[in-house]
Amino acid sequence: MTTSPASPSRRLQRLFLTGLLTLLPIWLTWVVVKFVFVLLSDLSKPWVQPLSRRIAASNPAMLGWFDDPWMQTAIALLATLLVILVVGWLARRVVGQRLLGWFEKLVARIPLASIIYSSARQLLDILQTKPDGTQRVVLIDFPHAEMKSIGFVTRVLRENGTGRELAAVYVPTTPNPTSGYLEIVPVEKMTPTDWTVDQAMSFIISGGAVAPDSIPFAPPVAPAARAP
Repeated sequence: MTTSPASPSRRLQRLFLTGLLTLLPIWLTWVVVKFVFVLLSDLSKPWVQPLSRRIAASNPAMLGWFDDPWMQTAIALLATLLVILVVGWLARRVVGQRLLGWFEKLVARIPLASIIYSSARQLLDILQTKPDGTQRVVLIDFPHAEMKSIGFVTRVLRENGTGRELAAVYVPTTPNPTSGYLEIVPVEKMTPTDWTVDQAMSFIISGGAVAPDSIPFAPPVAPAARAP
């Protein structure tokens, strides 16, 4: 028995889906990279643009291309990356650590800025270290019990009265992990994983495309109490 050839509309649907699935990862990569590049270049544009225009005006025939917007963006991006590298180099030196300490003391005197800076600094420090007694990357029931979300344990608390352990879990969103939700979850309700923070971030940013072949889903079963 021979199968009938697919109709033109079915073929168009298949071609459309194939093209869409091919372009989606490219589009996602472009969105993330563009966001990072624009963010970095915008930091240096306020002083790069006037400098580029002065250079172009000094010799329009030979250096006029300095006034092009794409050149200003490229220079601003390179300047910001250079500043980041210099700051990283200084942070590993005594002079840089003293400057950072002076900056933190200055920020601490500004009410709103001190809260934002100290909270962001603590979150980054926490994500770089493994917590005591629990794994950093976990799965929690979110948004309901039949679904799981990747989360980062930032702190373990205790419930008033019962002393039950509760975890503060930051649940980032896809593809931008800088936004998300803060959930307070009983420790026994979490599903621990052996993922690193980098692996979890790759999973989140890629929308689940970059992931290991297997992952735990149910929380570990507590050992049964021994009979007297």
